[in-house]
Amino acid sequence: MSNTGKTSLSPSAATRGRPKVRSDEAQRKLIADCAIELFLIKGYGRTTTEDIAARCRISKQTLYRLFPGKPALFAAIVDRHRYSMLALPGDYDDLPLDRALEQIFNIDIEPAAHEERMALIRLVILEAHQNPELKEILHHHGADRSHADLAKWLKRRSKREAIDIGDAKHSARLLMDMMFGAFAFKTFNDTGNWRTDDLAKHIRRFISVFLNGIRPR
Repeated sequence: MSNTGKTSLSPSAATRGRPKVRSDEAQRKLIADCAIELFLIKGYGRTTTEDIAARCRISKQTLYRLFPGKPALFAAIVDRHRYSMLALPGDYDDLPLDRALEQIFNIDIEPAAHEERMALIRLVILEAHQNPELKEILHHHGADRSHADLAKWLKRRSKREAIDIGDAKHSARLLMDMMFGAFAFKTFNDTGNWRTDDLAKHIRRFISVFLNGIRPR
C-alpha cells in the first residue's frame, strides 16, 4: 500500500468528468442544425447569435470562431441543403431522361425533408426585404450554382436526346421555377400530411410537362 495517501485513478475514471471534445466539423454541423431550427421558428432577423450559442450550449467565442456572423452561418446552411434541392453533379447517363430528372429532383425525398427545404425558400422570400443579404446568399450559394449545374447537364443530354432545350440556362431556370415555385408558398398544413408518393406524383407531373414542351412534335 502506498504511504502518500493519494487515491490512484484508472484512465477511464480520470477522464470520466471531462466534456467530450467535438471536432470543428462536428461543431459546425451542430451549430447549423441549431441555427436552422431557430431561423424557422423565430425568423432570421429575430434570431440572435446569443440565441444560437445558447441553443447549442456553446460559447459565443466558439460560435464566432467557426462562423463570423449570421450571414456566414446562413450560407453554410444553404450549402448543406443545395444537394437536397438538386442532386447535381451526379451520374445519371444510364437513365432515361425522365428518370434522370426524377433522381436529380430527389423524387424519393421524405415529406419532412421536403418541407424543410421549402421553408428555407419561404424564409428568404418573407425576410429578404429587411435582410437583403439573404437573397444574395440564397442565389450565390444555392440557386445560381444549381441553375448552372442543371443547364450544363441539360445541354449535354440534349446532344444525345431528341429534345430542343434552346438556351440551356433559360430552360434550367424554367424547370426549377416550375418545380419549386409551386411548393414555395404552400403552408405547412398543405404539405405536412403528404406521403412520399404524393410528392413523387407532383414531381413526375412537372417533369412530364417540361419534357413535353421540349420534345419535337
